Amino acid sequence: METTIKILVVDDESRMRKLVRDFLVKKGYEVLEAADGEEALDLFYADKDISLIILDVMMPKMNGFEVCREIREHSKVPIIMLTAKSAESDELNGFELGVDEYISKPFSPKILVARVEAILRRTNQLEENQILTAGAIRVDRAAHIVTIDGERVELSYKEFELLTYFMENAGLALSREKILNSVWNYDYFGDARTIDTHVKKLRSKMGKHGDCIKTIWGMGYKFEVNENESRKADGSDK
Repeated sequence: METTIKILVVDDESRMRKLVRDFLVKKGYEVLEAADGEEALDLFYADKDISLIILDVMMPKMNGFEVCREIREHSKVPIIMLTAKSAESDELNGFELGVDEYISKPFSPKILVARVEAILRRTNQLEENQILTAGAIRVDRAAHIVTIDGERVELSYKEFELLTYFMENAGLALSREKILNSVWNYDYFGDARTIDTHVKKLRSKMGKHGDCIKTIWGMGYKFEVNENESRKADGSDK
């Protein structure tokens, strides 16, 4: 990671903060900590480079909903809410306030890190390069638009995420497990063959360019674009 991304972890339990911090630091993130809502706001206003906030609901002085409400008046910084409650009303309240993700305690720190990385891919880290191209295929991540040979192709949300992931990892052999963990963000516990179903639909929608997604028997898939096709697409093959 070239530039260190700052994450603010807000929880009144020091053990919980340490657990989350240790996993995030291992991944190369810089972690700021706050033990209550007021301290969280002080840190947030003092540091303009915070890229994401992990926010507990039940805290002294100000609860997570109050903190979220105030932050949303000034910023669209991604917020992951942690809660010991699993009541649907709490989750709806959080989403209405602009929470990006909702994770119930107890949770796996690996799942939390996966959600953090998924949100950062969708927001902060991808702002510099929102357009992906491979041969005749063009993906605009910001507008969520795919065009092939200049024609717009309508993809479902997961098909779009899958194509984007393939293009980001062009030339690499990708196991079904790796694809599942990256595109489904660890929150799908069904049969990995769901990937095969999505790949089949994606290939069909890509027409003659569907063969860019190669099957690696017994493992997964690899995305490759023919070099001659790439030259024609960028106009360099005169």
